[in-house]
Amino acid sequence: MSQVDVPHGLPMERDAGPFDPPREITRLREARPVSPLVFPDGHEGWLVTGYEEVRQLMADTRFSSRLDLDVIHVPYETGMPVATEPSPQIPGMFVAMDPPDHSRLRKRLTGAFTVKRMKQLEEHIADVVERQLDHLARLAPPVDLVKEFALPVPSLVICELLGVPYADREKFQADSAQFMVREQSLEEKMGAYIALNTYLSELVTSKRAEPGEDILSDLARHDDLTIEELTGAAFLLLLAGHETTANMLALGTFALLEHPAQRAELRADPELLPGAVEELLRYLSVADIFFRYATEDLELGGETIAKGSTVVVSLLAANHDPRRFDNPDTLDIHRNARGLLSFGHGIHQCLGQQLARVEMRAGFGGLLRRFPTLALAVPAGEVKLRTDMNIYGVHALPVTWTEQPA
Repeated sequence: MSQVDVPHGLPMERDAGPFDPPREITRLREARPVSPLVFPDGHEGWLVTGYEEVRQLMADTRFSSRLDLDVIHVPYETGMPVATEPSPQIPGMFVAMDPPDHSRLRKRLTGAFTVKRMKQLEEHIADVVERQLDHLARLAPPVDLVKEFALPVPSLVICELLGVPYADREKFQADSAQFMVREQSLEEKMGAYIALNTYLSELVTSKRAEPGEDILSDLARHDDLTIEELTGAAFLLLLAGHETTANMLALGTFALLEHPAQRAELRADPELLPGAVEELLRYLSVADIFFRYATEDLELGGETIAKGSTVVVSLLAANHDPRRFDNPDTLDIHRNARGLLSFGHGIHQCLGQQLARVEMRAGFGGLLRRFPTLALAVPAGEVKLRTDMNIYGVHALPVTWTEQPA
């Protein structure tokens, strides 16, 4: 195993460009895919960047997802005080649970996100996209594609699916965006969390009293789920349901604008769209950094990870591993990106992945068809990247066009 300098803190700067992993992350992956990492609080943990090693870790439930097992060690500065005791487990937040608690909650939701149900939603999602494209076409460029298209589309869809009033979107979008900021005070983060939690608690309480035809109502009909569990699950679904897809739509459009030949080919042949979406998911990996906690001494990639270690996982680095994908730092819409890790792996693999795929196929396809002359309205280097957020993307994407949209 190659020896490399042990980094102090997770390398974060996007110094290889807006779409590639930080250079130091790539160097670590090539030299030592399971490498030691010293955290800002002094904790000696690990960073996993290799494709096979990430798959193995995420399939092994001895690497726990629970935040309440030990003190949380964060691999970057947060602006919040260093934790001195474990966090309490949040009811319903099944992404931070292990079996059997995780299994009990997740099985309640699997029926809501089946491939069949998502196929049934395709026509409706296409209508949502078309209405938003009509709105975009009425605006005078330049416009911010995040504000006018990438954020509204998944927000509208997830609100309808969950039964969240879309009229409340500005409040929950502001609170969820604040919650995702990396460097902030504890008061700011907890303020955003409490505001969103209070809103959703009131909403699920009303669903239990008067259920409708939506996912939160379906969950509320299960008497074995408490209001606190329903609120936690709603928090997770609402946050994940619009933050990730919104950033994929915006960053993916940025990537296509930076690869005009592939964009033109995709516009000329919409049959390439499903494969192109998979490649964009692999190439961009907007949900990049995840954490696991070793519940016993474990072997991974030839390294011994001691019980109690915090393990940081980079899905972006794994998806750019040349041992799995040829020329991984190249966007190639003809690539077979099967096996990508953008939705995770194992028992925590993203429930909403089929929904995200449907939204992206409709979103990118509609944009390419309706706005053939779409272009950045600022130099690429001036696009503000979300390096300060837990979900990567762009804060804004100023775009323009030179002819009336179709």
